Amino acid sequence: MPKEITDATFETDVLQSDKPVLVDFWAPWCGPCHMLTPIMEELDKELGGSAVIYKLNVDENPETASKYGISAIPTVLVFKNGELANQMVGVQQKQNYKTALVG
Repeated sequence: MPKEITDATFETDVLQSDKPVLVDFWAPWCGPCHMLTPIMEELDKELGGSAVIYKLNVDENPETASKYGISAIPTVLVFKNGELANQMVGVQQKQNYKTALVG
């Protein structure tokens, strides 16, 4: 199950991670965001411990969303070695997220 992160934990959890990280930017009122949740849960199970998946509520954590220019949700960012490696807007196929995260 993807874990929730916040503005306060973003640097430690994402930028300092030694594993590839996917961050799902979402909000409770966003219909497509809810469509993405089961995809993220499946991906989290498939990847085991080889990568990390987090969810970040943009309403409660506007600082990080603003820093990365999130203007539409759901938006998924993939980080590798603390660097932004990929950005995807909208709901996509699970394989697209998996490929962006672990190749």
